[in-house]
Amino acid sequence: MVIRRLGSFGTGALIGAAALISHPVAGQEQGAAPPLVITAFGDQAAPPYTVRRTSWGEPDLQGVWSSDDTAGIPMQRQEQFGDRLYLNEQEYAERTTNVERGVQRAENEATSSFRGDFARRAFWQTSLIVDPANGRMPAYTEEGTKRPMPRGTYGNGPLDSYTDFSGYERCITRGIVGSSLRVVYGNGLRIVQAPGVVAISYEMVHDTRLIYTDGRPHINQAIRQYLGDSRARWVGDELVVETTNLTDKTSIGLNGKGLRHSHQMKITERFKRVDADVIQYQITIDDPVTYAAPWTISLPLTPLEGDVLLPYECHEGNLA
Repeated sequence: MVIRRLGSFGTGALIGAAALISHPVAGQEQGAAPPLVITAFGDQAAPPYTVRRTSWGEPDLQGVWSSDDTAGIPMQRQEQFGDRLYLNEQEYAERTTNVERGVQRAENEATSSFRGDFARRAFWQTSLIVDPANGRMPAYTEEGTKRPMPRGTYGNGPLDSYTDFSGYERCITRGIVGSSLRVVYGNGLRIVQAPGVVAISYEMVHDTRLIYTDGRPHINQAIRQYLGDSRARWVGDELVVETTNLTDKTSIGLNGKGLRHSHQMKITERFKRVDADVIQYQITIDDPVTYAAPWTISLPLTPLEGDVLLPYECHEGNLA
């Protein structure tokens, strides 16, 4: 059962928000992550915002955030939109109406036994993928198609070993990307900062990452971890995180489903607070063993309703 306390956002707080501050860079150096693509304000001018600072002078990203407001934005762009990253006015109006209806429906269902999380704000993006320009995931390599994620609980087996179950089914992890993308519920994440380190805790399967910003090198490449080894630096007001040392046991799909990436994958994340209640979050996946080219997701994170991560008591194999 998931019942989320309603927060302070009302339907009047819906944003018609949106401005592309920087565009994906065509022909960029192979393996180089593109600059941050700020999608939260569409192709309109971003409102002026002065980033607040921690007591030790770093940009303050702290808070309890969520990807709930990306509901309705598909990972891959529908072909009808071509290279268009944003909806037009009519399309945006339709999305806004759908969000308002979703809020009303969810609030009417607040006393039922189950209510999934829902969006309260509408954004202009036609897809979460912003690079390549067509908003489509690059093709899998031949090698990449050979590593489907085992799904013992939800699939047809085999069921001969614990290795026939995904990390999600075993209550271990959904991976970095799978923990960040919106699903039916449990989309909260908490960011806490201290000098030299940023901690991110995810609501579902309750992973916590420690991301060091003190200049220490990556751990030995022989050591592999489900969430890899993350090192970060501040570039102006932007936190740039590079993660290596991954295993080949997780995926980048919703809830960590889909084909598994290789252990050579490198993830570059960018976090920037662009408004009091918006963090622009971007992920670049670079895995030449699995994908024909690197590709990038960008999405707004907004405050989580209730400001508290709910307990996630995961029970292996429990279909509920």
